[in-house]
Amino acid sequence: MSRVEALRRPPRLAAGARVAVVAPSGPVPEDRLLAGLDVLRGWDLDPVVALHVLDRDGRFGYLAGSDAGRAADLQSAWCDPAVDAVICARGGYGVQRMVDSLDWEAMRAAAPKVFVGFSDITALHEAFAVRLGLVTLHGPMAAGLDFVKSVRAQEHLRATLFAPETVRTVTSDGTALVPGRARGVTLGGCLSLLASDLGTPHARASARGGLLCLEDVGEETYRLDRYLTQLSRAGWLDGVNGLLLGSWAQCEPYDGVRRLLAERLGGLGVPVAEQFGFGHCDDALTVPFGVAAELDADAGTLTLDEPALS
Repeated sequence: MSRVEALRRPPRLAAGARVAVVAPSGPVPEDRLLAGLDVLRGWDLDPVVALHVLDRDGRFGYLAGSDAGRAADLQSAWCDPAVDAVICARGGYGVQRMVDSLDWEAMRAAAPKVFVGFSDITALHEAFAVRLGLVTLHGPMAAGLDFVKSVRAQEHLRATLFAPETVRTVTSDGTALVPGRARGVTLGGCLSLLASDLGTPHARASARGGLLCLEDVGEETYRLDRYLTQLSRAGWLDGVNGLLLGSWAQCEPYDGVRRLLAERLGGLGVPVAEQFGFGHCDDALTVPFGVAAELDADAGTLTLDEPALS
């Protein structure tokens, strides 16, 4: 993809829909998983837990089981005609170790369905866009503390899943780092993952024509600088139409991060909305990726041309 283009929209969910919960990255706390499943059942969904979700790799405790097991869970869930949506349990690290093991031909042959996650799941958002041409949802995950403890996060995801026309405008409490309006197709995710994904077979060649969403967690400012500089040097930011900046949780106080964002991104000459309320934050909003939209940085709104799901 030389330019970011609008992607196919999967069908919205209805009561009784079956939702597979998978763990492509880090190990999952069982208590939080159970709490998240209760939330999904409360929405009249039928959640099913993939075989390896509660596994932990014996050599590397930061992985939810083996690379092969995590890949098999995701592929099995995606290719199961009885499954209507796949929701990740949590992020962490691990997607890049298993993404090359997925059978993308088989996944492309399966019926399109909803896919939800963020953080390390950024690498799968990119892969689903490049390999499947499919809209995905950058939103809270089933065993995430930010999901099980936040009514706002739950309700915004629920509305996106069941009645996406009611959240065609995503409204934040943020402000404009660089004022203005811009149109483009949404993409992005976790900054460090986008930088580390450069040059892989499952990543876009650039964000040209896009409305790029960026956020991260637990990073020193010099590392954020490194990631932004790498994207810039690689030409990945050339031609981007606008930027939405989410949360920078567990980074240095925001004033310092903001100086960096202004210095690295302000010169692009495009609108930049800050503190948009997605990512690693309380009450995180769900942002669809792969949908044509208009950003109003001054108003702090992202208005989709059509609902995220069909």
